[in-house]
Amino acid sequence: MRQVAVIVGVLSFIIVVLGFYLYNLQRQLVHMNRQLDKRLTERTRQIVSIDLFNKRLNDLAININKCLKVEENLRLQGMREEKNFKELIANISHDLRTPLAAIKGYQQLLEKGDLTLDQRNKLNTAQKHVNDLERLIRQFFEYSYLLSKESQQTIEPINLTNFTAECLVESIAVFEKKGLSVSFEESPPVFALADKEKLARVMQNLISNCIAHAGGDVTVKISAKEHAMISFQNPIKKDSKIDVERLFDRFYTADQARSQTSGLGLSIVKLLVEQMGGKTEAVLQGDLLDIRLILPRYEK
Repeated sequence: MRQVAVIVGVLSFIIVVLGFYLYNLQRQLVHMNRQLDKRLTERTRQIVSIDLFNKRLNDLAININKCLKVEENLRLQGMREEKNFKELIANISHDLRTPLAAIKGYQQLLEKGDLTLDQRNKLNTAQKHVNDLERLIRQFFEYSYLLSKESQQTIEPINLTNFTAECLVESIAVFEKKGLSVSFEESPPVFALADKEKLARVMQNLISNCIAHAGGDVTVKISAKEHAMISFQNPIKKDSKIDVERLFDRFYTADQARSQTSGLGLSIVKLLVEQMGGKTEAVLQGDLLDIRLILPRYEK
């Protein structure tokens, strides 16, 4: 009997020790998880530490810290590369403006001269390409400015229905010049929370995108559910291959071989909309491209 009691006592002691060890092991895992969560949410540089001496757990903590260090180095490298990219864009934009102004000046002088019809046609072609180049430089400058500057904005309720209608009316002449008609589907007033200046720039870029790339007439719709939404719909040009997943990426063009666009117009749209707390999306149904802006809705 006494021997049985001793065995039971020893087993009980072992169970208590194992239970205490497992409890501490679980507590240490919870502690490590909290440290990782804090590092991710608060962007701290604190390493993962352990209080319990366990070789495997200690090895795990060491490897986690190595991974975190590699991730931090990659993040810092990415930030440096992004900063260098912003500076490169700003410098290119500035350096190109001076010779471009000189070229336009000489073209204007030539235009006033006595030219043959063939010479004038060639001059008009050259002026068109210079205007395209000027637009690209302006987009480079705007994009680099938006990336490098802190977002300063005044978010306020805006009548999205009226605002969109006004922007479209101002661009009717340009649509007609391109042989495009634009229809605006009337809706009850929809209000969104946005910055008026940024929203105007967004609308200008979207309208310019339609004028440059639409393969047919443009339809604009306003709707509201949880959020306020502006939808620009137009047929795409024949033989166009559009990757809607990349449409808002900087420098993406639907036709890399023939396109003369920089792919920055819609990137600027996305950047501005996100700064206002919204998002962008694109849907392609058959040959109909639908570009949508989703903004926080304001309800009176």
